[in-house]
Amino acid sequence: MKLYTYFRSSASYRVRIALALKGVDVEYQYVNLLKDEQREVAYKQANPQGYVPALVTDDDVTLTQSLAIIEYLDEVHPKPPLLPENPIERAYVRALANIIASDIHPLNNRGVLQYFEDELNIDSEQRKKWYHHWLKQGFDAFEAILAAHNLKGRFCFRDNPTIADLCLVPQVYNAWRFDFDMKAYPLINDIVVNCNSLKEFDIAAPHNQADAA
Repeated sequence: MKLYTYFRSSASYRVRIALALKGVDVEYQYVNLLKDEQREVAYKQANPQGYVPALVTDDDVTLTQSLAIIEYLDEVHPKPPLLPENPIERAYVRALANIIASDIHPLNNRGVLQYFEDELNIDSEQRKKWYHHWLKQGFDAFEAILAAHNLKGRFCFRDNPTIADLCLVPQVYNAWRFDFDMKAYPLINDIVVNCNSLKEFDIAAPHNQADAA
């Protein structure tokens, strides 16, 4: 397998964690977003959206969208599972994952912030205010759901990582980068500490990538 990735890409980070947890051998192909390599013709032939990650399977099929890639990996490499067996519990875990992947991340990714700067002339403080607003809204909901359902163990769902944790950890990493105060989220913070204590999460972390700047 080959993974097109960028060290600070949240979506790539999710997939790197999944690959590490599954113990899958993969070749990394680095795409420098700061140099706009994702917009080059050669890369857009692999992923017409021009986003990372993209995963080229052993069957030479290119998959895109991080959650789709993670669920593919979970199906072809079922151990350890990244989703519970029970349908209600699977829906619960997917809902947590999508608070991050569908609600927070799309509003705060580099393309959106770059558009604010280049096209709308919005300064860095206003961009940060935007970022913090959506982080707070999403993390408030995430924390409340964890508290209300009482399914949290060491991780978002009991005592094994799921796709919810794979989405949460990269988003908290970005919150730290943008000076967002995480004190109001003790359940989230506990989960992140437990995740980052695992070697697989550390292997996938941005600072441990070959393209880290």
